[in-house]
Amino acid sequence: MINGKLHVGIGFATGRKSFQDVLRAYLFHLEESEFLNGPVAMSLFVAYDLSYSGTTKEDYTRVGSIINDRFVRCNFIGREDIAAEAQELCSRGVIAKEDVETCFGRGYAAQRNIILYKAMQQHVDCLIFIDDDEYPMAVTRSGENALWSGQHVIEDHVKYLQFSDITNGYHCGYVSPLPALEFDGIVDEPVFRSFVGALSSDVLKWDDLKKVMQAGGVTYADKQVLIDRKALLVEEEHHSKFITGGNLGINLTKKEKVLPFYNPPGARGEDSFLSTCLTGHTVKRIPCYTFHDGFSLYGTLLHGTLPTRLREINFYDSQAVIRRFSAACTGWIRYKPLYVYITDRPHYRAVMDGAKAALEAAIPNICAYFNDSAFAGILAELDRYDGLVQEHYGQFLHMQEVWKAVRDSIC
Repeated sequence: MINGKLHVGIGFATGRKSFQDVLRAYLFHLEESEFLNGPVAMSLFVAYDLSYSGTTKEDYTRVGSIINDRFVRCNFIGREDIAAEAQELCSRGVIAKEDVETCFGRGYAAQRNIILYKAMQQHVDCLIFIDDDEYPMAVTRSGENALWSGQHVIEDHVKYLQFSDITNGYHCGYVSPLPALEFDGIVDEPVFRSFVGALSSDVLKWDDLKKVMQAGGVTYADKQVLIDRKALLVEEEHHSKFITGGNLGINLTKKEKVLPFYNPPGARGEDSFLSTCLTGHTVKRIPCYTFHDGFSLYGTLLHGTLPTRLREINFYDSQAVIRRFSAACTGWIRYKPLYVYITDRPHYRAVMDGAKAALEAAIPNICAYFNDSAFAGILAELDRYDGLVQEHYGQFLHMQEVWKAVRDSIC
């Protein structure tokens, strides 16, 4: 609480200066719902990475009054700020110097962890992570037309976090980096399905991806979710309660339940690995959508332009689409070994050997189809991260211990 008001934190782990446009859109929705007229105070936490898209510190810290006036505190956290926090923890004997990289190194997990730490320091009651390419709106389809509805994302998280440890909303738009694909004599459906199966861990499900491909790369919101407006309890499946890193709320009032993010070096999946730690947590899927602008096509949505049709994405549009898909495949395969090791250890070796065999068979066709040899490196990445899986698992466990010390040091 802050001055008797519920203290709500908004967190961005970002490397894009366009996060300011996204944040303004959320603030306009808060004004429309009169949320800020209630007993609520908000703080902003932006952990920024200057190397991601060649930005400057001022791209994040120079915000106008529309943003600044609506927060009691604005925290802008760069590498030097993270280093200073880590040094302070070391000087107090909370963590050892060699553990700084474990908790507050580089990457999205480290950015999210420093936001968690700063929010807990400032006695934030609930923290809501917003991705810088996800907008507070839902798109459904009626015939050939796209229908839009505004979503009160922050308000819904605050509402349901009163009775939850973690809340996670839904996603629509260009959720997957996989656009439409035309099968031919080089890559047919069985080959591509085998390729996707080899990459998959928690996120990729063939039936879901096939529907997205058939819809031109677009995921439409479920109208029934928007009509029913019901929160659902997320049950544990395969030792995991699946969550995503954006449209994510975390209750900070129970300090012992606030857990860190982790991903293997050079990989993603920080939300997936947190998902494996939530056995004793109440996790709810809440009825609010965000529109994922995964190909950066619809920034004008934030300025009121609502297209009646969404563009279909295919691999013939540009080389950038292929590069994005290739990069996503690399990211998926890098975190697959550790995820399987955590969630399905008895079958780990069989799963890895099966994935390698499937990739060996499919990759020549995939490279030929896209006329891009970058896909050939995916198998080597699987071999490398398979060989490092026990080291990464040790880091994963050690992260929990280091975080507990950091968390318990907060007064």
